[in-house]
Amino acid sequence: MFTRPVRWLEDAERVDVALYAAIARTPTPALDRAMARLSHAADYSRLSLVAAAALAAGGRRGRRAATVGLTSVGVTATVVNLGMKPLGRRSRPGREIERVPVARHVRMPSSTSFPSGHSATAFAFATGVGHVLAPAGIPLHGLAALVAYSRVHTGVHYPGDVVVGALAGTVLAQLTAHALAGPRTRE
Repeated sequence: MFTRPVRWLEDAERVDVALYAAIARTPTPALDRAMARLSHAADYSRLSLVAAAALAAGGRRGRRAATVGLTSVGVTATVVNLGMKPLGRRSRPGREIERVPVARHVRMPSSTSFPSGHSATAFAFATGVGHVLAPAGIPLHGLAALVAYSRVHTGVHYPGDVVVGALAGTVLAQLTAHALAGPRTRE
């Protein structure tokens, strides 16, 4: 029935690429090394693991928050990496074409670009923890936003990749947290 993509998707793609290019062209020497380090630190959900260890040291509620957060990371990583990325089939951005400064570079992943797994798992952890321990979720969401931005800043994702990753991680964590809470009984 439709032989060409919907026009708004084409427009969204153009805006996404333009935002990526604008970020790549903007000189930010004070941010470059910090964003590269943050992006690297988020590999394999290391930041979430460190935060979970700190939460677990805080008693029963902290351990529960860490458990829900890490379970949310596991569910999200599985759904995003095995389900969504293969369907998305979006190529990684061309850092060389947009001249992303070398100081920003991190290892370019071999997986597809859409959606961002780093963003998804960072938001999943923050949302899962926040479901149990709301005050801890606030700074973790801030950290997740920085991780998401770092993926664009370092040139390995388009902005749309990280936005969809953040939304996917948030939704999947909410579903995971509710599933872990089990059925609620009325009193």
